[in-house]
Amino acid sequence: MSRYRRLRRHETLRQLVRETRVSPADLIQPFFVIEGKEKREAIVSMPGIYRYSADKLLRAIEQYRNLGGKAGIFFGIPGRKDAQGSSAHSDNGVIQKAVKLIKKTFPDFLVITDVCLCEYTTHGHCGLLTGGDVDNDKTLPVLARVALSHAQAGADIIAPSDMMDLRIKSIRTELDRNGFADIPILSYAAKYASAFYGPFRTAVNSAPQFGDRKSYQMDIANRREAIKEALADFDQGADLIMVKPALAYLDVIALFKAQLNVPIVAYSVSGEYSMVKAAAMASWISEQDAAMEILTAIKRAGADLIISYYAQEALRWLSPNR
Repeated sequence: MSRYRRLRRHETLRQLVRETRVSPADLIQPFFVIEGKEKREAIVSMPGIYRYSADKLLRAIEQYRNLGGKAGIFFGIPGRKDAQGSSAHSDNGVIQKAVKLIKKTFPDFLVITDVCLCEYTTHGHCGLLTGGDVDNDKTLPVLARVALSHAQAGADIIAPSDMMDLRIKSIRTELDRNGFADIPILSYAAKYASAFYGPFRTAVNSAPQFGDRKSYQMDIANRREAIKEALADFDQGADLIMVKPALAYLDVIALFKAQLNVPIVAYSVSGEYSMVKAAAMASWISEQDAAMEILTAIKRAGADLIISYYAQEALRWLSPNR
């Protein structure tokens, strides 16, 4: 007679029969980069996460590497903004300078750079404006120029998050004709117009100054559309496909896993992180247990890689004897 509890009686036995495991190789930590020197700024909306000037960033990466971290995704916060987001593709831009320094100091560390204009524009939208609307085709060459500047600085993977149609084709073409055919593209293919981005927008001061992003980010109710987005991006030259956010879209991750033969990345976003942090700080939940349960659920749904603000802490929890 079956008694399923037999395999649950002992912790070692539970580990031996465990179906899903989160490993250090699955995790990618986001980092925020600011202008200046000797700066480490706490982000109120994301306790435990900081904005770093490039020199301080190196120390943060070293700590992360010492725990086993091998990859990070980087977001720049420029000292100046304009309507065109011109500092996003400057050779001396905040991300470009940081990437050069990172690769010089830690050449084996995998650097992923976010490509978008929202952090760099005064209006906070992810593309250029025409008559108050985001102009898709006018934005494409700018995104391609940003991506090229990141590759020239030494980025290992380019990750466009803007959700403009045909941006992958534009970026792939620009990279290829400038000698960067070997640089992979991680596409934010299924990036939903989510309520979970609030803490991030506070961190980088990128909230739209008018309207919202629902005309270009995906409708939260749609799932089949995500497959169309992913297939289109893959056909245009994307190498990895992302679902963002993660926790509220586990069904989309599972759908991608079942239907796409491509590495799937899930982005566990700022709101997911901050909710757990806030509840843990109020002693309502166990932070470690809740965070690891979420990461395990994302992996169980089918994600090959997980971008998470808990990546560094998870590395510590996964290797308690470090």
